[in-house]
Amino acid sequence: MNFFQALTLPFIRNALMAGILSSVLFGIIGSVVTVRRIAGLAGSISHAVLGGIGIALYLNATGKVPGLPPLAGAVVFALLSAIIIGYVSLKGKQREDTVINAIWAIGMSIGVLFMAKTPGYTDPSSYLFGNVLLISNQDLFWLFILDIVVLFLTLRYYPQIEASSFDEEFTQVRGIQTQRIFLIILGITAVSVVFLQTYVGIVMVIAMLTLPAGTAGYFAKNLATMMIGGTLYAALFSFGGLAVGWILDVPVGAMTVVFAGAVFLGTAGFTLLRKKIARRKKQQGNS
Repeated sequence: MNFFQALTLPFIRNALMAGILSSVLFGIIGSVVTVRRIAGLAGSISHAVLGGIGIALYLNATGKVPGLPPLAGAVVFALLSAIIIGYVSLKGKQREDTVINAIWAIGMSIGVLFMAKTPGYTDPSSYLFGNVLLISNQDLFWLFILDIVVLFLTLRYYPQIEASSFDEEFTQVRGIQTQRIFLIILGITAVSVVFLQTYVGIVMVIAMLTLPAGTAGYFAKNLATMMIGGTLYAALFSFGGLAVGWILDVPVGAMTVVFAGAVFLGTAGFTLLRKKIARRKKQQGNS
């Protein structure tokens, strides 16, 4: 069965739809994260949620809090991490890197410890790498709702987001609450990371938050075109990773990251080469 024949299978169609819906989040949030240079913050939050997942699994399996879903623990840890990182970033920039790395390491370690004590033991690698082929119709529904929320907030507050991303001091002088915008961006990123990592894994979330937007950034003239380009690249990478993963019978998430990384590095190399040639021609023209 080739890939296009495989699209008749429900789980392949769901995986493809998940890739398309996730692309909106990767394109929009990834662009803001890239422009503001807070990819490290997003990476820290995405790893810290493993602590919430581990605690939720432990409490549910031991009967202390029956029926507690891992998603609930992940959301709590993500928002808590975003609040701590946001506060430190705004109030104590000299300690920002230390806190980011600490939350990254502590969150993951707590998750691994609680998973190890969970009856039946849950392998943390399933949350690190995920499995996009296990997406359900309910997952697609929540992804769609999250897309609507992020699109609405982006369209509603785009001027403020763009201004604070490129020139925060000037934006503050204009009376715009840049700190509030920063905290809102962190909160939305935290919630989006929770939903996305549940479906595609932590590693793929970090890669797709940076690579599509980073690739689009080589050609974009403003934040809006970067968001659109990032969304299109994310959709292309998701489709390509799914197709190649199916054909070669390899993990789709890992294949998507490799594909995205190859395109990003290729684009970066091409851009540098083009600038070098243009600079050489200019020097020859001046001489």
